[in-house]
Amino acid sequence: MNIKPVLLTAGVLFSASFYSQKMMSYPKALKGSQTDKYFGTAVADPFRDLENDSEATKKWVDEEVAYSQNYLSKIPFREQIKNQLRDIWNYEKISAPFKEGGYTYYYKNDGLQAQSVLYRTNNKTKATEVFLDPNKFSEKGTTSLSNLSFNKKGNLAAYSISEGGSDWNKIIIIDAITKKQIDETLLDVKFSGISWQGDEGFYYSSYDKPKEGTVLSGMTDKHKVYFHKLGTKQSEDKLIFGGEKTPRRYIGASVSEDQRYLIISAANATNGNELYIKDLKNGGDFVQINKGFDINASIVDTQGDDLFIFTDKDAPNMRLVKTSIKNPSPETWKDVIPQTENVLGISSGGGYFFATYMIDAIDKVKQFDKTGKLIREISLPGKGSIGGFGGKEEEKELYFSFSNYIMPRTIYKFNADSGKSEVYQKPKVNFNPDEYVSEQVFYTSKDGTKVPMMINYKKGTKLDGKNPTILYGYGGFNVSLQPGFSVVNAIWMKNGGIYAVPNLRGGGEYGKKWYDAGTKFQKKNVFDDFIAAGEYLQNKGYTSKDFMAISGGSNGGLLVGATMTIRPDLAKVALPAVGVLDMLRYNKFTAGAGWAYDYGTAEDNKEMFEYLKSYSPLHNVKKGTCYPSTMITTSDHDDRVVPAHSFKFGAELQEKQSCDNPILLRIEKDAGHGAGRSTEQILSESSDGLSFALYEMGIKKLEK
Repeated sequence: MNIKPVLLTAGVLFSASFYSQKMMSYPKALKGSQTDKYFGTAVADPFRDLENDSEATKKWVDEEVAYSQNYLSKIPFREQIKNQLRDIWNYEKISAPFKEGGYTYYYKNDGLQAQSVLYRTNNKTKATEVFLDPNKFSEKGTTSLSNLSFNKKGNLAAYSISEGGSDWNKIIIIDAITKKQIDETLLDVKFSGISWQGDEGFYYSSYDKPKEGTVLSGMTDKHKVYFHKLGTKQSEDKLIFGGEKTPRRYIGASVSEDQRYLIISAANATNGNELYIKDLKNGGDFVQINKGFDINASIVDTQGDDLFIFTDKDAPNMRLVKTSIKNPSPETWKDVIPQTENVLGISSGGGYFFATYMIDAIDKVKQFDKTGKLIREISLPGKGSIGGFGGKEEEKELYFSFSNYIMPRTIYKFNADSGKSEVYQKPKVNFNPDEYVSEQVFYTSKDGTKVPMMINYKKGTKLDGKNPTILYGYGGFNVSLQPGFSVVNAIWMKNGGIYAVPNLRGGGEYGKKWYDAGTKFQKKNVFDDFIAAGEYLQNKGYTSKDFMAISGGSNGGLLVGATMTIRPDLAKVALPAVGVLDMLRYNKFTAGAGWAYDYGTAEDNKEMFEYLKSYSPLHNVKKGTCYPSTMITTSDHDDRVVPAHSFKFGAELQEKQSCDNPILLRIEKDAGHGAGRSTEQILSESSDGLSFALYEMGIKKLEK
């Protein structure tokens, strides 16, 4: 399928100008006189009521949904884009397998199923059956499987489900052989793993449930680890760590593979954690391995008394160290795989460690034994990103995946002893990578910093400034944007579009220094990097202002919101999704206070307040300014970045927009922050985003 956009002259654009400003009568949100004072400065918050689940808010949300759907329905190729997405999405997707007890498990989606189904094969009889089908959890496929854990024998299992995308989960416990539920369902579980201790029960984490009416927005700041003993009521579960005695915002518990150790990671922010360990075999209390929150550390493997810890202590690019349970304090840590100039990632399986080095956002993998001796560098199928290589100690057959922006994700089987690999599962996607280009460039940001960017497009594309382009970014929380295939981006490129991804400061592509360079008082570096990326694309002829859309979600939604208020002239279209947009109050909702390492809070000091206010998207919408055509997306069950951020930002933009560019709020029902969405929800939201972007760029139709 060779599809190119038909670009029309300004005189006959069938786009936003189809509606005049007079026709754009937006729904009216309830406006109040709320004012807050920060260090003597009064800050108005006129749309504060949109934070509440009031009848007025519900009415306004319904009106916004209707308004946006009416506008989107006028796009002549909206269904065409959705059908293209549906066609390319309709291919079989199979995960890497994993063994538990006498079975081999794997996930499979036939193509357009709402949720992937978990199958298993009996290792003796080779008979295959459905183990769990999340499509049967709910009528619309909006309840998803969010976690699954087996005990060591593989005869017991517990899995958590998310309803409507909420971070609040339920845990269901079953006999893994018969698949029958064997215990009561655990309720109100959040940000939790499930880790079994023998056949007795398992550890999980949760918070006290917020007061009625604030379940999706109330603060959750005291995490607790419980042990659930099979056959007992949840109300009898024993508190193991956290709560009032050791208050921490995020606590995770895990039992080592050999079942000897209980490991606790405790943190108050998304960076830095304490590490505790208890010897379940020899008894005794928890031993605190490191104190304070100045470093990141996790135990990735144990071997008898030896503990292998992955850490950034004295190593901003990460290192793997070894210590002993007899004295595990940081002073005793010895390098197994030392820090290098490239960021390190670690996985273990088959009796080995696998070190993934990120070089300008591209992966290279080396295999080491438990002493740190190099076994081999692993041959990879190309330049891209790698996942996998993890497994149990005794398993020699491991799996890894490879992907980049133009190559669909392929799974490989790898023999840990011989180093040989072979294709295990290659998806049959209607997309030919040979017809596309994925190039990496380096551009200069405002302060002279060199920033890498991947630019992806169809071969033969003319750099005449008229190519519809999506500039996508994130820039925060030490998250690295590495090459990965997406059928949504594939359709964009099939329609003649360019997809560009810069590796902004605030991410983890170059280690802790790169991350810290995009936090707190250096947060504006992220926006400068993004703006410079857009200017590079325009100066080099890839696109121009009239054909560029800026896109990002969550922290990336903040990025888009800040960019469009700092430089409203940079792009024609803005697509902020589930964004953090009120930087003065983000820490008042759910787990938002834990993001303070990245952002700081308005209560810290006057300088921090003024800095946050200077770029907070909500507080920098100015009357009389022409903002890009904007589609703000959020979800009614988003209890991570609450929809009030998007609601208030949208109301401000609609009230103050000075030109014909529309401001839409697309609100997804029965969905959360992103995880667990049904295929139909993804298809609908993605097709609306692509259609809106093309339409606002002045494209009348797509040529088949």
